[in-house]
Amino acid sequence: MSSQSQSETDSSPSPVQQNWESYTDSDHEVWQILYAKRMAELESTASDVFLRGAELIGLSPGKIPDLADVNRRLSVRTGWNAVPVGGFLPAKEFFASLAQRRFPTTVTIRSKDSIDYVPEPDIFHDVFGHVPLHSDPAFADFLQRFGRAATLARSEEEVQMMARFFWFTVEFGLIQEKGGPKIYGSGLISSAGDAANALSPTCDRRPFSIGAVVSQPFEIDHLQDTLFVAASFDQLFEAVELVIRLMESGESERLRDIPATNRAAAP
Repeated sequence: MSSQSQSETDSSPSPVQQNWESYTDSDHEVWQILYAKRMAELESTASDVFLRGAELIGLSPGKIPDLADVNRRLSVRTGWNAVPVGGFLPAKEFFASLAQRRFPTTVTIRSKDSIDYVPEPDIFHDVFGHVPLHSDPAFADFLQRFGRAATLARSEEEVQMMARFFWFTVEFGLIQEKGGPKIYGSGLISSAGDAANALSPTCDRRPFSIGAVVSQPFEIDHLQDTLFVAASFDQLFEAVELVIRLMESGESERLRDIPATNRAAAP
């Protein structure tokens, strides 16, 4: 995710070109290593929607994806496009892009020396971690409406609620499939350590409800103690539609009082 929620600047990075031909053999090797390591685990731990999406948008184990090719495959399915950016966008601009089905995408890739962790998103996190989900109509609709909802946030409390909603779904979401929780959030998809923690006995996996999610604090600098399991992506869409209705009517404070109604099992 190429957004910046703190210390936002008045100007955002200018649009950039990916310039795929400029990637070096070393750059492609980093992609190969990361892809092989994560896919070896994700075949059994990731949502089928992610696995199917990676195939549909043409991700390859051998090379960094060309966004022009990804977008040709993606836009005909759901109208989404991955749009190259040169750095962090202010949060308002980032979410406005989502509302237009445009996903701001970092085009640089980490070095071999930092292959296991980088503090800022790179193309592996953004494209491998996020974009496969955008090929699914239900998730694509949810994410677009989330962008609309986030642009409605005015008060500090509303901004905080939307940050939590995003964190516990798009970044660290789990979904119930085949009798158990599967990962789909990009932070889990792209990180072996976070994914292992999310599915371990020590993680408190709770049924998704919008009231619980917007009331749950999080910290970004350590493994997550609490995560939420959605019953389906349709459940997320219903939740974001409710957020929009309550924000538009000036009743967003009611979100915290909404109980879980569609409970996904979280073994």
